[in-house]
This record gives sequence, structure tokens and C-alpha cells, in this order.
Amino acid sequence: MNEPFNQSPPELGNQYDDDVVLKEHLERTLPEDMRRAIEPELREMGEWAVEMQALSLAEREREPVLTHWSPWGERIDHIELTEVWKKAEPKAAEAGVIAAAYDDRFGHHARAHQFALVHLFSPSSDVYSCPLAMTDGAARTLLASGNQALIDRAVPHLTSRDPKEFWTSGQWMTESTGGSDVGLTETVAKEEDGQWRLYGRKWFTSAASSQMALTLGRPEGNPGGGHGLALFYVECRDDEGRLRDIRINRLKDKLGTRKLPTAELSLEGTPAELVTGTTAGIRNIVPMLSITRTWNATVAVSGMRRGLALAKDYAKRRHAFGATLDQKPLHVDTLAGLQSEYDAAFQLAHFVVDLLGREERNHDANSTLLRLLTPIAKLTTARQGVMVASECLEAFGGAGYVEDTGLPALLRDAQVLSIWEGTTNVLSLDVLRALGHEPEALQALGEEIARARAGLEDPGLIEAGEVAQKAFGRGVEWLKAAQSESPEELEAGARRFALTLGRSLSLARLAEHAQWSLGKGSKRARAAALRFAQRGVDQIAWMDREDSALLLA
Repeated sequence: MNEPFNQSPPELGNQYDDDVVLKEHLERTLPEDMRRAIEPELREMGEWAVEMQALSLAEREREPVLTHWSPWGERIDHIELTEVWKKAEPKAAEAGVIAAAYDDRFGHHARAHQFALVHLFSPSSDVYSCPLAMTDGAARTLLASGNQALIDRAVPHLTSRDPKEFWTSGQWMTESTGGSDVGLTETVAKEEDGQWRLYGRKWFTSAASSQMALTLGRPEGNPGGGHGLALFYVECRDDEGRLRDIRINRLKDKLGTRKLPTAELSLEGTPAELVTGTTAGIRNIVPMLSITRTWNATVAVSGMRRGLALAKDYAKRRHAFGATLDQKPLHVDTLAGLQSEYDAAFQLAHFVVDLLGREERNHDANSTLLRLLTPIAKLTTARQGVMVASECLEAFGGAGYVEDTGLPALLRDAQVLSIWEGTTNVLSLDVLRALGHEPEALQALGEEIARARAGLEDPGLIEAGEVAQKAFGRGVEWLKAAQSESPEELEAGARRFALTLGRSLSLARLAEHAQWSLGKGSKRARAAALRFAQRGVDQIAWMDREDSALLLA
């Protein structure tokens, strides 16, 4: 009797060696001596990613566990983490996933080095990239604050390569009164015997196991709204490891990111220190949001890469209708479209990384363009990440819907990327506000698209560059018209406008990269650019708001 057929699962190779998009980008943008210097650690991280992916699948059903009480009745609120998280923290420290950004060896390329590591690390970390993003944001925020005592106290821990000294940071902003509207924060800060103490409830706090956090509170007597909030520094535990007047009420039961211990906290007189001043807390968290949104964009891109790596390997293994899927034109066409989205998203996110590195090192920085593109890159890549993850699951047929393959987590975990650090709509309004404060940013973006087009020689790429330019021009035309009509018209089209800007620049940067790649004898990036140019770069539509209202009636 013949043995029944069993489909072999997809396998991952070294995630650095197999990622031609990452490797080409580093070859094109980094000095050769730097690229050669960091390549061994990137290759090592690429192998670690394969090992952690296997461990993550093996302990797929394990999640963080909150224990409120010790056997003898002491309130302990202990969170037991997963094995992947226990291995991810020392690896992140030793590999310098945070420290690389603050290393002087590579100057303004330090961020490129860091986010190449993040790109390889994140998809296999069970979302340990979340506390790392907040840790990076906290370090940058404290350095920007000028509070030397806190800088000396915390930043060496946040940027340490020694696992025993390394800290991660939480970011406690969300309360039940409002998520994105942090001006509604109800946490009260009271100064008692020379010590600030916080009283309130934080409704959604990611990485509740971190050693410290930055959070918002309203000093007693301050007015309502965002300006009356202050930014506070909190060390979560005392020298004996006990929480400092903090109660963990419960862990959130979430759609995805289930390995991430997201908690509701009660602050019951929690000791805290002012970071800088007793007001303007929202303004003072801007450096943090700039960092965490950049992480969000690059993590979305790396998630796309993981889904595609698995789907493409599976296509070589899965036989159906007389051939493997990689021999089926329709399946190949589908995956090629997803690959073009990944290529374009990579170029957008890592361009923002380059701008960030230049600004931090005062190297030919375009800060105006960076402020505009940070929310644009976040919202654009997040939407792409959800779409690509969904399509990748479909590429596996029924296996993509079965939990013990581990594949459904790709989609569940991608979904949060368009929610935290600002939803798509909230960030679209941020884009309009940024242009209201710095209208010259739109001109800077147009100049960047024109610069990328200027070097195109291949006829197909020239045409792709024209698609990018026309889409950007349509966005500018819409903005002028909407501004002349009403604030309501402007707000209604903000999402389509922001996505058009993001996809226009993505295509222009991808076409520029493809021209370089042709010079190296590869047509792969050209194919990605031509395909992306046909996938809806221009998102502008002249919608009637009354019709929109009717559809919701």
C-alpha cells in the first residue's frame, strides 16, 4: 500500500543571503569598506532568524502569562515571557540592534546599519521589535531633552551591548479616554514631599516587562488639553525587582502580537521624574514618535519579506494540476505583484532611514522632508504590509488558514502596524498639519522625485518615473483645490492624498535603484518598478462627501 502524500512545508534560507533587495540596497548606498565590515554580522543575524523562526513555530501556542499573587499571598504581578523573547533580548543587545544607531563608527550611515539588523531580526522575534522600537525612541527623546541626569542614568542602559546592563523602555501614552487623542489623558501627577507621583490608568501599554517607561501625566492645576501634559520618566521596579506602586490589571487579549505582553496598568502613586518642564508633554514626545514610526515602516517591510520568502519557497514545493506552483503563470504573476510592493516599500522606508541618519549626524540633512515623510512612510508601508500578508496566506491555500502552520500569525501581526503609532487616518491628518506648518516640504518632496527621475535612461524606467511624477502632480493639484474649498473637503481626502505621495516617491526611488541595478547587469529591479507603476500609484479621487455620507446612512 502506498504511503499517503504529505506536502512538505516551506523552508527559510539565510535571511541575509537570500534577500537580494537588502543586499543590493546596501551595495548601492554604503561605502564598500563599511558594507564589508558589517556583512558578517548581517549574515549571522540572517542565520539566527532561521533558528528563531523554528523555535517560534515550536512554541506557537505559548503566550505570556501574568501571575498576580505568589503562593504566600504577596502581590507580585509577574509576567512570564516566551522562550523566543528570552532569547531575543540578549541577542538584540549583543548584536547592537539599538546600540548600532548610537555608534560613531559609521557616521550618518549608523541608522542604515541598525535598520539592516532590524530588517533581519524583527520577523523572527515574535514582535520583540516593539520594545526595541520604544527603547530607541526613549533614548533619542532623553538625549533631545537635555536632562543630563536622566541621560546619564538611562541612556547607557538603553544603548548597551551587555545583556546584563541592557534595558528596554515602555511607552505609556494610551488611556481609555482616547488613543490617538492623548490630550484627553486623565493621569494626574502630584508633587508629594519633593517627589512626583502618578495616579491613573494606562489602558494599552506594550512591553509591560520593560525596566523603564516614558509616559504622560497632567501636573495638578494644569489646564486640560495637550499643552497641560508633562512627559515623565518612570523606573518600573525597585532594586529587589518589585513594581513601584504599579499594578498590572490584566494582559490584553489581542487579535495578533500575542507574544507581546500588552497590559492595562494602574499607577497608584508611581514615583516619576519630569523629563523636561511641567507642560508641553506632547511636543516633547515628538522625537520618540519619529523613531517608533520609522521602526514601524521598516518592520512592515521586513514582514512583507518574510511572507514572500515563505510563499516563494512553497511555490517550488507545491505540486498542483501537473506542475509546481512556480510553473503556473497566474501564481507567478500574483507573487510578482507582491514582490513589486515589497521592493517599492523597502525603497521608501529605507530612504527615511537615510534621512534620519543624516539629520542625527548633521550631515547634509533635509529635516523638512524627513518630518513630512516619517508619517507618510509609516502609513504607506503599513497598508502594504497588511495586503501582502493577506495575499501570502492565500498563496498557501487552506494551509495558510491553519494555525499550526504558523502562517496566520503573519497577517494577525501585520494588522497592528496600521494601528499603533497612529492609524492611517490620524497620520494622514498629521501630513496635512506638517504641510500647514512647513508648506515647503511638498516642494522638497517634488524635488526628490525629480532628482530620482533625472538619472533614468532605460525607456521603461523613464515611463515609470513619469507615472510617479504625474501621480505627485495630481496630489498637488488636489491639495490646492481642497484647500480652496473647505476644511471638510481637505480632511475627507487626506488618506488618498498621503498614500499618493507615499506611492509616488516609492516608485521614483525604485526606478532610480533599478537604473543602478541595470548597470550591474540585473533586470530584476526594473521588472519590479514597471510592475509597481501599474499597481495604483495615483490614489487621488474627486469624491463627493454627500455621497460618502449616504453610503454610511
